[in-house]
Amino acid sequence: MTDPGMRIRPYTPEHRAAVLDLSIRAWAPVFPLTRSSVPAFVYDSFYPHGWEARQLADLSAVLDGEPDNVDLAFHGNDLVGWACTRLHPEDHMGELYVLAVHPAHQRRGVGTALMARAAERARTAGMRMLMAETGDDPGHAPARAVYEQAGFQRWPVARYFKELP
Repeated sequence: MTDPGMRIRPYTPEHRAAVLDLSIRAWAPVFPLTRSSVPAFVYDSFYPHGWEARQLADLSAVLDGEPDNVDLAFHGNDLVGWACTRLHPEDHMGELYVLAVHPAHQRRGVGTALMARAAERARTAGMRMLMAETGDDPGHAPARAVYEQAGFQRWPVARYFKELP
C-alpha cells in the first residue's frame, strides 16, 4: 500500500545532504551482514576506509554527475527515499541504479513508488525492460524481496574473487 501523503519529485541539489544522510541510515543494517558473508580481502578492498566513506563518495558522484536521473520521495516535507534511473539504449534497458528508503518509512510503499517512477522513466525513453542489481548476502535479502514482489525476475550471476599474493 502506497502512503497517500507521499509525492515523488525531481532531485534538486538543495537536498544533497539529506539524500546522503538517508542513504547511510538505510544501508546501516545491510553492511555488517555483508561483511560477515564475503571474504575479508574482498570487503576490505571495496571498503578500505569503511563502507560509509565508499557509499558517500559513490552516491555523491551519482548526485553530482547525473542529477536529472534522480527522483526523491517525500512524505509531507520529509525526504523518505530516492532512486536513480540510468538508461542503456544499447540493451533497450533501464537500470534502477540506486534505491534507498529511510528505515522509518520502509514497508510503506516508498520503494514501490520509486520503482514505478523508474519504470515510467525507462518506458518513456523507449526501453523494453528495467533491471535492478543487489547482493545475494543476508544483508540484501530485504532488497531482493522487494524486487521479486515488484515482478523482477532473477538472473543468476556468479561473481568470483581470488586474493593475489
